[in-house]
Amino acid sequence: MQLLIDADALPRAIKPIIERAIERLSLQTIVVSNKKISFNKSKFIEYIIVENGLDKADDKIVELTQKGDLVITADIPLADRIIKLDGIGLDHRGTIFDENNINHYLSMRNLMTEIRDSGEITKGPKPFGKNDIQKFANSFNKLLTKLQH
Repeated sequence: MQLLIDADALPRAIKPIIERAIERLSLQTIVVSNKKISFNKSKFIEYIIVENGLDKADDKIVELTQKGDLVITADIPLADRIIKLDGIGLDHRGTIFDENNINHYLSMRNLMTEIRDSGEITKGPKPFGKNDIQKFANSFNKLLTKLQH
């Protein structure tokens, strides 16, 4: 199992959680972004910077994903692509994307897109806070335990 991180929109607040897990578990990790994103120096982290462009980072993550990999991303269409490769997605707020729920999340995302496209003003996501950090940590540790065994 390897960890792949869709890093362009990764909240700084969860980086320490990820970094500790990488070192504790000697977890091979690939950080994909379209700009330099720094984590603590680690022999377990590989950085890949892709050119700017729609879905360039997503396409690279999909290319690198193998069965059983964990991908940290808030991008629901990317999570869907990962699940089709027998991977698992985890968003920054602790939501686990898998074959049991991805269609629900895709439907909700598409509905909200249609509502916004029709001119409705909708609220964006709530600010990222301490509860989100805790939920991420709990889900991340749960998945790592499951996937490492």
